[in-house]
Amino acid sequence: MQQPFRGRRRPIRHLYHWPLHGILLLRTLDLILHATEKLTAGQATRSALLPAYLALAGGVICISWSAIFVRWTDIPGPASAFYRMLIPALVLLPTYLFDGQGHKLDWQAIGLIWLGGFFFAGDLALYNSSILQTSAANATLFGNNTPIFVGLLTWLVFRRSPGRSFWIGLLMAIIGGLVILSADLKHQSLVGLGDLMAVGASACFAVYLMVTEKIRASTGTLGFLRLAMIASTVALFLMNLAMGISLRVPHGRTLWAVIGLGLVSQLGGYLFLTYALGHLPATLTSISLLTQGPLTAAMAAVLLNEPLTLAQIFGGILVLAGVALAHRQRHPEDEANV
Repeated sequence: MQQPFRGRRRPIRHLYHWPLHGILLLRTLDLILHATEKLTAGQATRSALLPAYLALAGGVICISWSAIFVRWTDIPGPASAFYRMLIPALVLLPTYLFDGQGHKLDWQAIGLIWLGGFFFAGDLALYNSSILQTSAANATLFGNNTPIFVGLLTWLVFRRSPGRSFWIGLLMAIIGGLVILSADLKHQSLVGLGDLMAVGASACFAVYLMVTEKIRASTGTLGFLRLAMIASTVALFLMNLAMGISLRVPHGRTLWAVIGLGLVSQLGGYLFLTYALGHLPATLTSISLLTQGPLTAAMAAVLLNEPLTLAQIFGGILVLAGVALAHRQRHPEDEANV
């Protein structure tokens, strides 16, 4: 039987497919445009985050100068710590007139901030004293063990057991610390004492973080920073008074060093980091702060003529890796607080 229309229907069926091809073509073009927009948006986001990355780098650099400034002073550690807090406290004090949120703190919040300020004062007094007893690299390295002590105190006080990564990190940090301490004790016993002071400083800072954790979450940055600095200044004044340490205004190189401590390491460093924490992931910021140790060690080798030993390098790698590993088990909001 003849089928005269079969040859004519084939092109008509192909015509029915043209709308489908057009839809697929438009969908493909839409995907390409969407991908291009995402790429452009990603580039724009990276450009927008550039100030935050620069602030993070600036904060790490400013804080890394702390040990250098302390070594350039000719006064005891608690005295340089007092001026480190007094100078930025005086700078921030006038902001009370323009900060409406600072007037809304209740007495419980004020009491916790003052209590935290006393522990922060202990942190600075021990840290500055340790720098005068041991190398700048060791003091900075052992002073960065705060996440270890936060985990331990959380476990001991609040009965919240840390994860496996914390205990592995703790073991690595202890082994690394013992490597450095054993090398130091072969040269001079006081060097080991300085290392222990730095560990005590990190413990005080951990208590400060835990005492003020909830307050920092509900208080403005400027108001909290201002009141905490005033509390630490008063605590350091009483500490120096009790120890019979003179707080006579320094002169010469010591004066410039304490000004650097107050304006660069304390005020500049913490303002930079506060801005970075508001725009970057807390995990990135907290881990980036670990670079403070190697950076201070490199600066001390050049500016203080303190070359690194193999024990410091090997032990330092273990300590930094252990702290980073222990820090992984913390929640992002806790890292932001730190």
